[in-house]
Amino acid sequence: MKIILKLEEFMLLLLGFFLFMRMDLPWWWFFGLLLIPDIGMLGYLAGNKVGAFTYNILHHRGIAILLYLIGISYLNLQIFELAGIIMFSHAAMDRLFGYGLKYEKGFKFTHLGEIGKKDG
Repeated sequence: MKIILKLEEFMLLLLGFFLFMRMDLPWWWFFGLLLIPDIGMLGYLAGNKVGAFTYNILHHRGIAILLYLIGISYLNLQIFELAGIIMFSHAAMDRLFGYGLKYEKGFKFTHLGEIGKKDG
């Protein structure tokens, strides 16, 4: 099952790249911007509660999709479209590697399990 879930996340990452390629931007920007959502980790400087909140806001696929939809709406705001694609793709990449949304208990506690803890 773990392989199927990782394959699904990989396909979502590819979808993000495909959507990015439809924008009029150089392809390498995708890889240059892909780690930007990790700026949310800076919230951990103010403690676990703030850190989990800031991290999760920038890694929430629902928010990413909302930003993307605002960007492609009649408003045609490319910056929102770009932000949505990057957030969506980054979340897929993180989950592909086993990193999930954070609990307030600490950075290593995610909805996918504890980071660094071996299964079984």
